[in-house]
Amino acid sequence: MTHPVRVVLADDHPMFRYGLVSAIAGNAEIEIVGEAAGGRELLSLVDDAEPDVVITDLTMPDLDGAAATRAILARHPETKVLVLTMHDENQALIGALRAGARGYLLKGADRTEITRAILAVAAGESVYGTGVAHRISDFFIGAGQDRAATVFPELTDRERQVLTLVAGGCGNHEIARRLALSEKTVRNHVSAILFKLHVGDRAAAVAKARDAGLGEPR
Repeated sequence: MTHPVRVVLADDHPMFRYGLVSAIAGNAEIEIVGEAAGGRELLSLVDDAEPDVVITDLTMPDLDGAAATRAILARHPETKVLVLTMHDENQALIGALRAGARGYLLKGADRTEITRAILAVAAGESVYGTGVAHRISDFFIGAGQDRAATVFPELTDRERQVLTLVAGGCGNHEIARRLALSEKTVRNHVSAILFKLHVGDRAAAVAKARDAGLGEPR
């Protein structure tokens, strides 16, 4: 028999914790084993309860959620952290991910989305709520464009966007979807990039882009 996923949750608003527990309680695959109202209380609770998943807000007394996440993973690297917060700005999002959070949901998420996210991060997946995944993509595309503008000044802004996605491993269909372009237009941009970078094929363009710091390391 598979044991339920053991969950500790942290939020400084008692009524929100109550609502979250009520939403999760009916799922036999999840067991709430503790609640905390602050970051330091959360650390102590995780040490005692050794949960599979921690659900935490970011804004809490005495120790914020990102700092608590970092401390939890230093002590219990096998624990998965899911952030559930009202903060949707890039700074909060990227800070939580850098701290080691495996998921990031906004408090508008419904019961189904939250329970699905808990089970997914417990299984080792990364989960981002509605709109959050696009913010992550936009953030790193923007960072890639800034880098591309420095090392490939001969490219247009759109060609830099395409090259950044190509270097990140995206095919033409995915690039077209993300940039709201037709696949034919993407192919034309790729051809222009190959010409301007003086390379013979897509693989060579990817290699050149990654050597310049774009996309994922080889």
